[in-house]
Amino acid sequence: MANKILLKDASLLNEEGQCIRHQDVLISNGKIEEISDHGTSFSDAEEVIDCSGYYVSPGLPNLHVHTAMNIFKGIAEDVTSDAWFNEMIWPYESKMTGEDVYIGTLLGIAEMINNGVTVFADHYFGENEVLKAVKETGIRADLAPTIFGASKDFPERLDEVTEFIRNHKNDSDRVAFHMGPHADYTCPDSTLSQMVEAAKKLDLPLHLHLAEESGQISRSMKETGLTPFGVLDRAGTFDRKVLIAHGLWIQEEDLKYLKEDTWFAFCPKTYMKLASGKGGFFDLCGRLNYSFGTDGAASSNTLNPIEQARLLGLLGKFLGNDATAFHAQSLWKHLMAGHKAFSFGSGLMKKGAPADLVIWDLFEPDTFPFYHPISGILYSSNSANVKYTMVAGEFLKYNGELKLNVKELMKEGTRLQTELLQRGKGKAEIYF
Repeated sequence: MANKILLKDASLLNEEGQCIRHQDVLISNGKIEEISDHGTSFSDAEEVIDCSGYYVSPGLPNLHVHTAMNIFKGIAEDVTSDAWFNEMIWPYESKMTGEDVYIGTLLGIAEMINNGVTVFADHYFGENEVLKAVKETGIRADLAPTIFGASKDFPERLDEVTEFIRNHKNDSDRVAFHMGPHADYTCPDSTLSQMVEAAKKLDLPLHLHLAEESGQISRSMKETGLTPFGVLDRAGTFDRKVLIAHGLWIQEEDLKYLKEDTWFAFCPKTYMKLASGKGGFFDLCGRLNYSFGTDGAASSNTLNPIEQARLLGLLGKFLGNDATAFHAQSLWKHLMAGHKAFSFGSGLMKKGAPADLVIWDLFEPDTFPFYHPISGILYSSNSANVKYTMVAGEFLKYNGELKLNVKELMKEGTRLQTELLQRGKGKAEIYF
């Protein structure tokens, strides 16, 4: 890997959605060392990439993903959410092996890098295998090992996760952690409070599922007299920085619980797939800190946050009967704001920021002609438009090719897919 890389004569798309043309970007020691008008002499650059026909942006964040579930892509189609969880996914997951998690995570990371993702927030079990895959690929990741508070082995699992995080929290500047309760409906008050206390002791934020379906709201009100957000508040969750996966059914009364460091990962493709309803998010999102996640490939089928932003924009216009709403530049700003939910300092196109970048080629049949590059990316692009993906100054996708051995990965994935179907379903301990 070259120590100094020059991106020459690029059009820069910054985190605000502004386009600045004819810029030279010098990258050194994993950071953006200098940005200047094209023509500045950087004679010490070891590699020069002519970007005169490209657009360069910060890398994409994926704010919520079950990466290993790429091994289940397409296994549970056209079923209700109840059947999806209880009859398909959780029974199959109960018989997953460590190898399933490892290869599934590699498959998911390969897909994300291919689409320009440079950092993701994972929420899953098998954390040792997930961490191994992350380190091998070079992507940035924030891991929240999943903990089911209602599980009979909860005390042991909490100790296991706490020890795992303690042992690995200083492993790499590309890896960070959240405490990962699964959800309010799978974590009774006492266990949720214990996880909040564990997060405080480790100085960690929390990442959990919340208010995904309308039935969760009515059940929570019946059992506790509180919405799911109220249940989290009672457990002290909002005293920490919190990443809420989904929050689709947030209500006006829930806003009082939220803090400046409460973030929402919105995954509209999953809600459409599982017919989760409109919820309150579309009406209240203007008052929320939100960005985009992809959920797992078993529900979203793809791990491309651009697609999720695209769907939010289209759904927002459609449901609100307002074609001027969810403006492309606003969608881009919310997408890039997802970097603020992490601790890496990424997502900025400025001197000193981590060199986590995407180089876009919009002169491709799907995107050309384009009149506004942001709209071209949001509404027309696919992985073929991502020419290069860079993390900390290291190319993970170069001139359209992934650094990963994709052919071998597909071979391993095919083998595990066959073994998974032969093993069949087990019995899940937790029910949706």
